[in-house]
Amino acid sequence: MRKDRLDATGVAGLLLSALLFGINQVAIKFVDDGLQPVFFAGLRSVGAFVCLWLWMRARGQRPRIAPGTAGAGLLVGLVFSAEFLFLFLALDKTTVVRASIIFYSMPVWLALAAHLFLPGERITRQKGLGLAIAFAGVAWALAHRGGGGADGQARLAGDLCALAAAFGWAGTAFMTRGSAMVRVKPDMQLLWMLGVSGPVLLGASVFFGPFVRDLQWVHVAALLFQIVVVVAFGFILWLWLLSVYPASTVSSFSFLTPLLSMGFGWLLLGEPVGTPVLMASGLVAVGIVLIARAPRAG
Repeated sequence: MRKDRLDATGVAGLLLSALLFGINQVAIKFVDDGLQPVFFAGLRSVGAFVCLWLWMRARGQRPRIAPGTAGAGLLVGLVFSAEFLFLFLALDKTTVVRASIIFYSMPVWLALAAHLFLPGERITRQKGLGLAIAFAGVAWALAHRGGGGADGQARLAGDLCALAAAFGWAGTAFMTRGSAMVRVKPDMQLLWMLGVSGPVLLGASVFFGPFVRDLQWVHVAALLFQIVVVVAFGFILWLWLLSVYPASTVSSFSFLTPLLSMGFGWLLLGEPVGTPVLMASGLVAVGIVLIARAPRAG
């Protein structure tokens, strides 16, 4: 049943989903110590696909390909694959704190794509100001990496991978709104993404070195946490929240996620959070708020 405002259940669900997605990147970085990142990403997609399929069947749904959507489904799955390939590589090379700032700049790139290709999504003056401020934040983060030599180069590579992942996330979101996937229910969209990305990422992993690093049981437990709790349960919870509460209200809580990711990176991994990081995150956050609150043109 649709509701026009948040109640206690909605607030609890939104806080839980923000918490899960906030700790997600810490869990990815932790498992990267035991598994090659791209191989890990592929395993996660395959496992989450199975969980989502079983959940849909338990609800009496028969996953079916809607006529005329197969091409769009394959394409969105490939872009989703690229998004997580780059995100998992980013978290292997740079810190969770830095990756969060850059990765969650996604609304900036989505706004640009929507301006160019979607009717009624023109960049207004307020959106333009938000884009400029968020651009400045991403540029600040890329320019102030800290460290030199091999460490600085690794962080730059990780930062650029995080930026590529943000582009991929924006591309995935754009195609769910601007292609035949708009006719597909959200749970089936996610099934497409996981079903395509699993084999693609596992196939790509052969080019990124040995599959196993220093694998311990704790890494296996963290992998299962990623599959069952973060991706399957977390994504399903998010889709349920979108189906019950106003989309704008649900989306507003997504601003908690990068802040939580940075906090968990600092608290659990001991990553530094200095003035440049705070400056960059502040600029990106202000820019995204302006983009999200700007009225649509036309």
